[in-house]
Amino acid sequence: MTTPEAASSTSAAPAPNWREAWAVYLQPRVLIVLVLGFSSGLPLALSGSTLLVWMREAGVDLGTIGLFALVGTPYTLKFAWAPLVDALHVPIFTRAFGRRRGWLVFSQLLLIGAILLLALTDPARSPLFVALGALLVATMSSTQDIVVDAFRVESLPESEQAAGMASYVAAYRIGMLVSTAGVLFLVSAFEDTGTGRSSAWMWGYVAMAALVLIGTVTALAATEPEQSVRAEAKTHDEAAFSRVMHAAIGAFSEFLVRRHALTVLAFVVLFKLTDAFSGTMTAPFVIDLGFTRNDYAAIVKGVGLAATLIGGFAGGYVARRYSLVASLWIGGVLQAISNLVFAWLAFVGTNQWALAAAISAENFTGAIGTVIFVAYLSALCQNPLHTATQYALLTALAAVGRTYLSSGAGYVAETTGWPLFFVISVAVAVPSLFLLAWLQRRGHFAAVGPVKV
Repeated sequence: MTTPEAASSTSAAPAPNWREAWAVYLQPRVLIVLVLGFSSGLPLALSGSTLLVWMREAGVDLGTIGLFALVGTPYTLKFAWAPLVDALHVPIFTRAFGRRRGWLVFSQLLLIGAILLLALTDPARSPLFVALGALLVATMSSTQDIVVDAFRVESLPESEQAAGMASYVAAYRIGMLVSTAGVLFLVSAFEDTGTGRSSAWMWGYVAMAALVLIGTVTALAATEPEQSVRAEAKTHDEAAFSRVMHAAIGAFSEFLVRRHALTVLAFVVLFKLTDAFSGTMTAPFVIDLGFTRNDYAAIVKGVGLAATLIGGFAGGYVARRYSLVASLWIGGVLQAISNLVFAWLAFVGTNQWALAAAISAENFTGAIGTVIFVAYLSALCQNPLHTATQYALLTALAAVGRTYLSSGAGYVAETTGWPLFFVISVAVAVPSLFLLAWLQRRGHFAAVGPVKV
């Protein structure tokens, strides 16, 4: 833990000016995380939306296509095998590259193999084999995510965590764009040269497998985090089963014995709930106002993506410029009050400029809150013996609000109408801000800091 003296000296340090705050994005460690973000975002759509387009073009029925939503299960359950990533050595790879980099290169090579296997399947003839290939891609992709998250948390100092996450999110989105729109354009280009549709899709996926090598080269060029080296030295002589059990049990027990642990976990669940509550109903709200599908695609996905990327970097700037608790206040308040722009839009009606302004404001502030929040989650993962496991658990817990607590948003909107619904979505943020104030008064954020092994 950070000593009181260290905490006070840290708080007394002058805040960086804007040049220093933006210069952090050019640090080699942050640039490495940026490229790894691209590698993490690339495979997501290959087993999701892009694959569904391929299947529909191949004539697969809608019922079967709907079942493919289950292929994303590994992204939800990845915490279950995160202890293996924390504890087990990969033969040859761990010895050659280190604990984190070894797993990173290993998972990326398996991911390349899984994408190539999926490329060779035929949705029209064997949807079952397509499902198995897609499940394998999702599993290898989520494993890569586990390792990248642990690598990011351990390799970046606290002052660079938010900048690293902003870079990661931006590159992740670009990777998703390449594996969605990029693949579709590529397949069309192959077809324009006379290649058959099935072969065009195959070569499109082969190209995506090749792009994973960008992350592999980056992993090889990076250095093993010092925290990981110390953790490896400490557990080197333990048996494999013992290391796995220590990682799994230690991730829970080490966190739960901290002061105010249950309050922290409640804060983790609730902080992004205001975003999720309103975001769940954005699409039906836009359609109800009279906007077309093309309006939704161009403005919500196009302008919204740009606002998200800019907001991510702005969040990194805020976290670099201010203390963690001050940044959480800024992010929490901004992402809450931004929901009011949709209440305003409900009165304006069908106006594309108004929609663009509302979407830009909401995505911009939401991205600020996300980057700062993830910097906080990273700071909570203090022990390199089980960084991967703790971070996977915390992100799974954070998803509870998005997945379950926001599920009743439609009933609220139906009962209240759109303007009042978005006012209520602002009020949804109050419990998390109350917990933030409570934790601040009890010195929680002054105690958040690296733990040495």
